[in-house]
Amino acid sequence: MATIVLPEGDVGGFKAVGKYSTPTRRPIEPVGRYFLAHASRTLRGHTWSEFEKLEAEKNVVQIESNEDEDLGDEEQSEELLAHDPREWKTADLYAVLGLSHLRYKANEDQIRRAHRKQVLKHHPDKKSASGGLEHDSFFKIIQKAFEVMLDPVRRKQYDSIDTAADAKPPNPKSQYDFFEAWGPVFESESRFSNKQPVPLLGDLDTPKDKVDAFYNFWGKFDSWKTFEFKDEDVPDDTANRDHKRYIERKNVAARKKFKQEDNKRLIALVERAYSEDPRIKLFKEEAKKAKAAKKWDREAGSRKAAEEAAARKAEEEAAAKKAAEEAAIAKAGSKKAKEAAKAAKKKNKRSIRSAVKDSEYFGDASKSSDIDADVDLLIEKFDDIKLGQVADSLKDADAASTKAVITGAAKELVAAGSLDGSYLKYFQV
Repeated sequence: MATIVLPEGDVGGFKAVGKYSTPTRRPIEPVGRYFLAHASRTLRGHTWSEFEKLEAEKNVVQIESNEDEDLGDEEQSEELLAHDPREWKTADLYAVLGLSHLRYKANEDQIRRAHRKQVLKHHPDKKSASGGLEHDSFFKIIQKAFEVMLDPVRRKQYDSIDTAADAKPPNPKSQYDFFEAWGPVFESESRFSNKQPVPLLGDLDTPKDKVDAFYNFWGKFDSWKTFEFKDEDVPDDTANRDHKRYIERKNVAARKKFKQEDNKRLIALVERAYSEDPRIKLFKEEAKKAKAAKKWDREAGSRKAAEEAAARKAEEEAAAKKAAEEAAIAKAGSKKAKEAAKAAKKKNKRSIRSAVKDSEYFGDASKSSDIDADVDLLIEKFDDIKLGQVADSLKDADAASTKAVITGAAKELVAAGSLDGSYLKYFQV
């Protein structure tokens, strides 16, 4: 035990308020990492200075070889720091640990080191000491994230729903290099494959058999994705077993739905890539040319007949086109004729009505409403020919002639049975 030497003389105003106690010798035993350090020194016969020198050299080597020294140093957003710990499942657990850049690629050692930094940074006691709020909401999420990441099953469940790690397909409306844009997408999706290794997308020079094998693999993709992480928590109490079973059935149905939606998403992704793949277009063009050449060779003896048939077809098409044009012209002429007839009909109707008004209603202006009603009725009963005849007869006619023409036309309609005479108020037949 080291002897404590007390200062003598002037010690800057220090004054003892009592007598010093008698020194006491106590045994001290190293524990934890201090015990390991003590045991290492004892077994190897190192002195303190030798041990510290070796440890310093070891630390230098470790620092130089440590490529992940900045693990966990990324800053969390204010939104993430304020996340409700009761809804911890909806938080970005990799961002919580400061592993956003690694995500599913992070190994256990990296997870532990990142967690250690987050604990030191966000521990409630440290926040309290530095003047922060005394709460442990985010610290609880850190612990939950650490538990999930160290459990292989639960981490697999979380990675299944971690869309932040997915490489996004290119915008269909943008210009891009197919292989640079789609390569990372398939590489990202390949981490979910039960079958390994997963074939690579390749490049423009990849042969057809390998391209076909690639799309056949993705067309029958066997994914280990699971969606238990999105399950609604089942109550721990067994008092209400029916409710517990209901939630379990609900979770199973939800997982099935998520799986179906993910399968549809992947199918649509592969189909789009297949439709945009420049190699597929080249293969189709080559196959089409080969088929055409084979057919041409096979039908070499009947080329003349094919040419004649093509000429006949061209003539028929030309004739059909000419007939269609003539029909269109005839139709246009018919339309114009109908429009002209319609205009003439309106003109004749106006002429008859004007003739009655110009004759001052035959001197019976007091019965003008009855005369107008009868004239309208007669006009509606006239066919186009009769309408034109009556209108022509009334040109430059005086009042008496106008009345006589209209009365005669009314008699003809009544005689022909086209009009019931009792409907007439003025031109009685």
